[in-house]
Amino acid sequence: MANSPQARKRARQGEMRRRHNASFRSMVRTYIKKVDTAIASGDYTNATAAYQAAVPVIDRMADKGIIHKNKAARHKSRLNAAVKALK
Repeated sequence: MANSPQARKRARQGEMRRRHNASFRSMVRTYIKKVDTAIASGDYTNATAAYQAAVPVIDRMADKGIIHKNKAARHKSRLNAAVKALK
């Protein structure tokens, strides 16, 4: 347990940041799932719209450091390939 005042403050800040980042990670997963469900339904226009909505969110989270930039690129690449396969 943190004993000094600054250690207690750092523990509080770390916990707040962990919760904040967890909500961002959850949001990214939700956008990815929306694209996956649109792909599973087989609707190309809906899947394209969901993909176009997901890409800026994925990029923004990669810029913030919530997810690694390579992971963001991997998700975008795989989603794009799956959407194009519907055509």
